[in-house]
Amino acid sequence: MTTTPDPTTAPAPAPAESQGPAKAEIQIKLFARTDVGQVREHNEDNFLVADLTKRTRGLQEAKDVVTVGKHGNLVAVCDGMGGAAAGEVASQLAVDIIFEKMSEDLGDAPSERNQIARRLVNAVEAAGLRIFEAAKSDRTRRGMGTTTTAAALVDDHLFLAQVGDSRGYILRNGVLVQVTRDQSLVNQLIEAGQLTEEEAETFEHNNIILQALGTAETVQVDLTYVELRRGDILMLCSDGLSGMVRNDEIREVLKSTADPLEACKTLTERANLAGGHDNITVIVAQFDGEGVKPLAPDEEPLKYRKYVLPEEPTDPARKAVPHTPPPTDGVAGAAEPTPQPATAAAPASWPAGSMEEERIEIPGTHVPAGVVVALVLGVIALLGGTAFLLLR
Repeated sequence: MTTTPDPTTAPAPAPAESQGPAKAEIQIKLFARTDVGQVREHNEDNFLVADLTKRTRGLQEAKDVVTVGKHGNLVAVCDGMGGAAAGEVASQLAVDIIFEKMSEDLGDAPSERNQIARRLVNAVEAAGLRIFEAAKSDRTRRGMGTTTTAAALVDDHLFLAQVGDSRGYILRNGVLVQVTRDQSLVNQLIEAGQLTEEEAETFEHNNIILQALGTAETVQVDLTYVELRRGDILMLCSDGLSGMVRNDEIREVLKSTADPLEACKTLTERANLAGGHDNITVIVAQFDGEGVKPLAPDEEPLKYRKYVLPEEPTDPARKAVPHTPPPTDGVAGAAEPTPQPATAAAPASWPAGSMEEERIEIPGTHVPAGVVVALVLGVIALLGGTAFLLLR
C-alpha cells in the first residue's frame, strides 16, 4: 500500500542579519511518498512537510510551487523500529513533536539562521526525550525508537539534523552528494578504514545503527548545512531506498525527472523492484527563484559540512530561555543573537571562522574500530561453530 499525502576548509556563512522587506523570493517544488515495501506487514516510516510561516503541515497539490516565508520550511523523514506497532508510534511521535517545537513561539520577526538551526536541534532532542519516556511508561513499547533526518530552510541556508541512518542528499550540477552521515556501525568501520564501500554493501551487520531517538534519554544530533544554489535538488530518504537503490541510479532518476512527484514514484518503484526489504520513504524538493544564487563557475564542490552553533548566552540580563527539559514537552528553542558559526575550537566571542569537515562523534561509540571488528567477527565465528556442531 502506498500513501502520498577530502577534508578541506570551507568558508563560514555570512552573518544572519534580519531579512528586509525586499528579500528576493525562494520557490520550492516538492513531493513526498512512503510505501510499505514488499516484505514488511506494517509501514513504520513517517515523513513531515511543513510551512513554518503558515504553521501548517502536509503536502500541497503536486503541481504547486511553494514560496518560502519569513520563518522558513521544514521537511523530515523518520524510520521507526521496535516491533509490533511501536516503530509506527515512535516515528509518528517524532514528526509530530518536531513540527510542534519548530512552530511554537515564532513571533513576528523573520527567523534567523542560528535561531532556526538551534530550534531544529532542540526539536529533535525533545522528540527523542518524549519517545524515550513513552517507551519507559508502556511495557509493550519498550525499545521503540526512530531515525530522523530533518531539514529546515531559512533564506538560502538549509540546515540538516541527523540521528540514525536515514539520509539527506543534494543533486547539484549533475553531481549527487550525501550531505548527512550515517550513524551506523558500517559507516564507522568505513571511516576507520576497516571496510571499503564495496565490502559495506554485503556486510552482514549493515543494519546496526549507533543511536536513535527514544532508545536513550539524550541523543547527539549531527547538525550540518548547505548553502543552496539555484537548481539544487534535495532528497531525504529512509534506508529502504538508499539500501536498495545505488547512488548512480538515484542520481540518474533525479537528473532526468523534472517533476518531484514522478521522481518519488520512480524511486519507490525501483526500491520495490530491487526487493523492497524495508519500508520506503522519500522526499524530493527542487529550489529556484531569485533568492537562491546561481552556481558560480569556480565554486568549490559541495560536501558534508558541520554547522557549529555558538553557546547559548548565560547572562540573565539577556532574553534567553533556560534549557530545562520538562517531563513531557522536552526543550524549547530560544531566539538569540546570531553570531557566525565557527569551528569547535573557536573562542567564546565566535568571530568569523571556518567550517571544517569532521568525523561524527557519537556518545557510547568510542571503542576502537579494531575492537569493534574483532567482536563482530568473533560473534560470527561463534555462531558458525555452533551451527556446525548442531548439524554434524
